[in-house]
Amino acid sequence: MSIINTKVKPFSNMAFKHNKFIPITEKDIKGKWNIFIFYPADFTFVCPTELSDIADQYKELKRLGVEVYSVSTDTHFSHKAWYESSSSIAKIQYAMIGDPTGILTRNFDMMQEDKGLANRGTFIIDPNSIIQSIEINADGIGRNSSELLRKIQAAQYIYNNPNNVCPAKWKQGDPTINVSIDLVGKI
Repeated sequence: MSIINTKVKPFSNMAFKHNKFIPITEKDIKGKWNIFIFYPADFTFVCPTELSDIADQYKELKRLGVEVYSVSTDTHFSHKAWYESSSSIAKIQYAMIGDPTGILTRNFDMMQEDKGLANRGTFIIDPNSIIQSIEINADGIGRNSSELLRKIQAAQYIYNNPNNVCPAKWKQGDPTINVSIDLVGKI
């Protein structure tokens, strides 16, 4: 069963951000757009390339009113050590959530139970804490933050214009489709 269009379940985790340990709960995501980026583990191979790529888009995402959270089953202590030892991870300005109990990872159906690691998944969450987009990749397939940026722009547009939809390859500023019975079978 998909968790698309469902509300984020309650959680309480510690995170590493701006050289501090901070608590993060479901209350922190209310009233704004959020992206949760689940990844298998710190000190691995594809994960730092993805998190670095998101870090490169973070300023633009913040401009759009979006907060980013990366999540793995590592501890917040491990996130700090990784941040201090990797130039790719050192540029991260968003919160890196530790989930050693796996509760948050399971809340999003991202746990690889046989490994105790998170799957590679991305979730766009609206200001009402409703999951609007899910992308899940196999461990060896990295994500693209440019596509994530396009998806958040589409999700925000639809949120603000509920009678419209964004067609394939839509980019911000492109025409959208006004949902109407008159268009059935004509597209």
